[in-house]
Amino acid sequence: MKNRPLSLNSFIWKGTVLCLLILLIPVSVPAENPEEKGLAIAVEADKRDVGYGDSTSDMLMILRNRHGQESRREMRYRTFEVTGDGDKSLTIFDSPKDVKGTAFLNYTHKQGDDDQWLYLPALKRVKRISSRNKSGSFMGSEFAYEDISSQEIEKYTYRWLWDEKCGELDCFVVERYPVDRKNSGYSRQVVRLDKEHYRIRKVEYYDRKNVLLKTLTMKDYQQYLDRFWRPANLYMVNHQTGKSTELQFSNYQFKVGLTDDDFNKNSLKRAR
Repeated sequence: MKNRPLSLNSFIWKGTVLCLLILLIPVSVPAENPEEKGLAIAVEADKRDVGYGDSTSDMLMILRNRHGQESRREMRYRTFEVTGDGDKSLTIFDSPKDVKGTAFLNYTHKQGDDDQWLYLPALKRVKRISSRNKSGSFMGSEFAYEDISSQEIEKYTYRWLWDEKCGELDCFVVERYPVDRKNSGYSRQVVRLDKEHYRIRKVEYYDRKNVLLKTLTMKDYQQYLDRFWRPANLYMVNHQTGKSTELQFSNYQFKVGLTDDDFNKNSLKRAR
C-alpha cells in the first residue's frame, strides 16, 4: 500500500504539536548575575575610550574651603595611551607663583601599584609617591592621588545595583570595590553611568568605615573625533570637611603627536 501524501491540514496539525513539544522542553539559559553585569558595564565603558592615542588640555583647579573662600591654580594636562597597560599622564602647574613649575607624572598599571612622581621646583628634585600614600590629597585638593589615575578595569571588582534616572538620562548604577584595599582610602564607590554613551555622571566615595566621604559630579561632556567623550567640569565635594575642588577643562586636542619620551622622569624637570 502506497503512503499517502500529507494533507495541508494534517501537516499544520503535526507542525503545531511539534512546536508545543519544543516549548515544553526545559531550556537552561544562564542569567547574568549582578557581578557579571557590573563587570560587563565597566568593560563596555572602557572599550568606548580605546584608540584616542594622546591628548592635551588646559585645566583650572578651584579650591574652596568650607566657608566658600577659594584659590585657583592653572595647569596643563597631557595624556598618552599605552597598549596593554594603563595610560600615562603629565600635569604641569603654571600658576600661582608658589606652585609654578610643579609637575606630576603618573603611570597607571592594570596590575599592581601605579608609578607616580612629583617634581618640586623649589627643591629641584623629583619625589616618588609611595603606593601607601595613594589616598593622600593631590596638591591640597579634594582629589586623592588614586582619583587622578586612569581608572583601569582591573583596579576594581564590580557589582550592578540597579538602573535609575539621572536627570533626563537613563543610568546604570554600579558599585566597585578597590582591589588594593590595604592602601586605598575607600571601601567602595558607587558609580552612575548613562546608558547611551557609558559616560560617568557621578561617583560616591565611601571611606574605610563605609561612611560617605566624597561625591564627584562630571558634566558638560563634549565629543571629540566623533567618538571620544570628555567632561568640561569635574566637581568633587568632601561631605566630612565641607571643602570642595572644581576642575574646569578646556582646549582639548587629540592625536597631537606626543610620544613615550614625553612621559618620563626627565620630562618632569623640563616641563614648561
